[in-house]
Amino acid sequence: MKRIVIYILVVSGLVGCTKFDDIAKDGSITDPTPAELKAIAPYKELLDIIDDNGWWFWAQEVSSDEVVFPTRLTDWDDGGKWRVLHTHTWTNDVDAVNSMWSQIYDIVNECNRNIEDLEFSGNTSEETLNIIGELKILRAFAYYLLIDNYGDVPLITSFSNAPKEPTKATRSEIFDFIITDIKENINGLPVVGPKSFATKGMAFTLLAKLYLNAQVYTGIADYVSAEAYCDSVINLGIYTVDANSVLTPFLADNSQSPDHIFNISFDQDKRQGFRLHMRTLHYLHDATFGMAVGPWNGFAAVEDHYNSYSSGDKRKTDWFITGLQKDLDGNILFDETAGANLVITPEIPALVMGSSYSLSQIRMSGARVQKYEIERGAQENLNNDFPLFRYADVLLMKAECAVRNGAPGAGDSWVQEIRDRANAGPTVGFGLDEILAERGRELFCEGHRRQDLIRFGKFGAAWWEKAASGPDRTTFPIPQWAIDANANLGL
Repeated sequence: MKRIVIYILVVSGLVGCTKFDDIAKDGSITDPTPAELKAIAPYKELLDIIDDNGWWFWAQEVSSDEVVFPTRLTDWDDGGKWRVLHTHTWTNDVDAVNSMWSQIYDIVNECNRNIEDLEFSGNTSEETLNIIGELKILRAFAYYLLIDNYGDVPLITSFSNAPKEPTKATRSEIFDFIITDIKENINGLPVVGPKSFATKGMAFTLLAKLYLNAQVYTGIADYVSAEAYCDSVINLGIYTVDANSVLTPFLADNSQSPDHIFNISFDQDKRQGFRLHMRTLHYLHDATFGMAVGPWNGFAAVEDHYNSYSSGDKRKTDWFITGLQKDLDGNILFDETAGANLVITPEIPALVMGSSYSLSQIRMSGARVQKYEIERGAQENLNNDFPLFRYADVLLMKAECAVRNGAPGAGDSWVQEIRDRANAGPTVGFGLDEILAERGRELFCEGHRRQDLIRFGKFGAAWWEKAASGPDRTTFPIPQWAIDANANLGL
């Protein structure tokens, strides 16, 4: 099939009909049919939206009030690419804007290519038709990310006949298109299947997310539909919040977590790119975890976010690293460069820490993140699967909708299940502000915070070293390189 390269895409290395390293990790797809191989290929592109190559993840987290990459002398300055995200001073020619655009469109491109191959194959079996429907739902997920981050974008639904210089569709038009695509194809999805593939639970959650943010995307709120699709997930009866631990959804072996609805399958050898531990841990933390490599002393939690957890909240103690640090044998770690014992402090004195700050402040400030298990002997890449959709999120969406469709306190029972697990105290009369705060605590570092702050009208607020920003910051600009190649994108 002749391939037409459209100017809005940067396409690298097509996967084609090759098995994606048993992507599910649970053995559910061990001998894929030709049609299944077509379904597998596009999922590989999801690896590129998280962490190592994934500017989608960082654009959601660093632009929020949760996470920051402070400049530590010259470390992590990187031309200011992290700083402009946090301060909302990005342009249309920075790494996050440039790479996120092409990475998400790569998912669209792979879906279109494989949908077309299956449609042109002449095979009209139920299996083939269901896989075509699955790919349309995965494409809808990609367009959900695109309208959430960029607003009006080109709507490309063909591979071989894609326009060379496409025009933009409105956010509202794409919203309607992907809602229709999901609803028309959801019945062909399995109820139970590998968490790293689309299932009915994934599609219901995607619909809930779309309707939850409908006012942002279309100007018309629809929290009634959002709540109904939360109920659709809940009524499947196959997902649970582990009542015993806040750690289990994020363990290294978490591919079958009952809290996971849809995840990205990572593996330290076969599917690399998940390296949050390398970016956050202090240089000496390899001794704490018996790591085979030394980490890079980078990002940390914003102090106000860390302090938003109560002192008894298990998420505060289990997901963050603070205080005096020791090695595996219990020996105190000594930072020779700073000339002091390694003591991680939640306070970060400044976004840019130059020579006027002490070496201890520069090297040790900011609570570090260990939400995703760092196995003893961890390599540079983690084994943990990354949850794109989680049942705890559905419960919090249900609570938010119950309040928006009713009154403060109407969602308390749904929040309480999550707070009980965290030992975070009672939930009484929660209104929207309390639910937003709880979403921040529970879904920290999962890629939801930017969207939540926008929906609640808080994204433009000032925090820490970020000044108030305008409504133009609620979407990212289309990259300049894409506009240079296609003037229609600048209109």
